[in-house]
Amino acid sequence: MRDNYLTVTALTKYIKRKFDTDAHLKNIWLKGEISNFKHHSRGHMYLTIKDDHTRIQAIMFAGNNRSLKFKPESGMNVLIQGDISVFEPYGQYQLYIQQMEPDGIGSLYLAFEQLKEKLHKQGVFDAVHKKKIPLYPEHIGVITSPTGAAIRDIITTIKRRYPIVKTTILPVLVQGSNAALSIKQAIELANEKAIFDVLIIGRGGGSIEELWSFNEALVAEAIFQSTIPIISAVGHETDVTISDYVADLRAPTPTGAAELAVPSQIELKDRINANEQSLTKEMNATITQCKNHLQRMRKSYAFRYPEQLLTQKEQELDKHVESLERAAVNHKDKSDKAYKNLVTRFVAQHPEKQIKQSQNHLRQLIRQQNHHISQIVDRNKMQLSNTIEKLTLLNPWR
Repeated sequence: MRDNYLTVTALTKYIKRKFDTDAHLKNIWLKGEISNFKHHSRGHMYLTIKDDHTRIQAIMFAGNNRSLKFKPESGMNVLIQGDISVFEPYGQYQLYIQQMEPDGIGSLYLAFEQLKEKLHKQGVFDAVHKKKIPLYPEHIGVITSPTGAAIRDIITTIKRRYPIVKTTILPVLVQGSNAALSIKQAIELANEKAIFDVLIIGRGGGSIEELWSFNEALVAEAIFQSTIPIISAVGHETDVTISDYVADLRAPTPTGAAELAVPSQIELKDRINANEQSLTKEMNATITQCKNHLQRMRKSYAFRYPEQLLTQKEQELDKHVESLERAAVNHKDKSDKAYKNLVTRFVAQHPEKQIKQSQNHLRQLIRQQNHHISQIVDRNKMQLSNTIEKLTLLNPWR
């Protein structure tokens, strides 16, 4: 009986073969809601697909999810194509996803909105990063397909509006799997050369799939990092791409980009003519004003009677000279008087006189001292004499 027992591994392998050989479990088309989404560091996506009543584990390997145009998220409704099989180590069946797209919304449109939201949060679209388009460029680089209608419209418009500018075409792919890389490399090449004043990137109209290269993160990053101002001109006026948001200026069409990149020679000539007329008018007004002023000067008293004016001025000069001389004499007298006062004060306070006064005072003090000393000596002599006489009278041996 014991020989009839199976191992877990054997049973699981048997079940897996049943799943793998069942045609009904191959190429299954499933719709549901994503939950427990996890994007592994190795690139594989692990998720759960559920509806209102049940759920199933699912995996989408990196080789399959690499081509997704959108980023799956928990809570998103999706349409899935894949196979059902068993994951032997855990003994559980799961869905191996081959293709996936959003349910109810196009994958490209969703990818567009996701990248747009991401770049917006990073501040890539902020006006502070927008570079000014030069008014009078000398060299324009045009990044587009060399065979499309867009390049003809751009070149024709530029030559018509501003024929003196130099235009260089940087040919790229504008659709297909390699288009985004081609556009990115052209932008980087233009920046390396550093010969362009402005770049125009774009193409003619088309479907969202045909315009998709201008919605790629590669192109958005290259535009943002460009040191050369960039005008985006992708599709028709109603077409909007990520490139339009990132670029320094968006043009509704390739022709519109050419019009924004260069000034109109007709408008410039009109402006020059208007400035010339304004300048001529201003110069004529200035000349007329100067002539009128000269005429008034000629009619003035000074020009009509120069001798009388000269005589009058000579007399006024004499008066001014006399006034100046009197002022000089007065100033000299005041200065002399002030000098004498200073000399008198200096003499009065001269140190020699003070020394003499001090010496006289010292001699006077010496005399007074000597006189006082003589008086003291005389007084002491008298006292001594009286004392001697008294002692003599009292001497017992006398």
